[in-house]
Amino acid sequence: MNSHPIRLHIVSASVRPTSLARPVARWVADRAREHGGFEVTPVDLGEIALPFLDEPEYASSGIYTHPHTRAWSALIDSADAFLFVLPMYNGGFTAPFKNAVDFLYREWQGKPAGLVSYSAGGTGGAPAAAMLRPVLEAVGMVPTASSVAVPGITGLVPAGAFRAPQGLAGELATVLDEVAALSKAPVIA
Repeated sequence: MNSHPIRLHIVSASVRPTSLARPVARWVADRAREHGGFEVTPVDLGEIALPFLDEPEYASSGIYTHPHTRAWSALIDSADAFLFVLPMYNGGFTAPFKNAVDFLYREWQGKPAGLVSYSAGGTGGAPAAAMLRPVLEAVGMVPTASSVAVPGITGLVPAGAFRAPQGLAGELATVLDEVAALSKAPVIA
């Protein structure tokens, strides 16, 4: 029996037009492809452009009335696992990212989630990642034990390309290993 590659969605979790999540997410996607075993799909919340939650029913009902929610549901449902690239703003993760999570429920259930956070300061966004973990667990996701935190992001994206500090690729490989181990990709007979 052969199984298909793990369908990994790498989500750039910022909607700002000038977000540094995009170059970091591109670097992460390249590393995931090199890692092997993943079918990588980039997802940019800025391009998805979800409005603030506007569904009349609770997400747990699975009853969606708006085309943007049905499209978001199909995109998230198509993944086996996620890697979220998120900035830290004022000590936490962004409202649009929380909104994107809150739109859905069943689609997140049981899926592994790795975290790559970043900040201009010295924490690398680790407080935002720590704040996100219980939110992901509340919708049934399984966050990896390891995560990646990138401090000093503003000095690491010259000319729009992310230059990873030494050792970061190894940290990301650990997270990707955990995502792979936690994934329950369907088996094709």
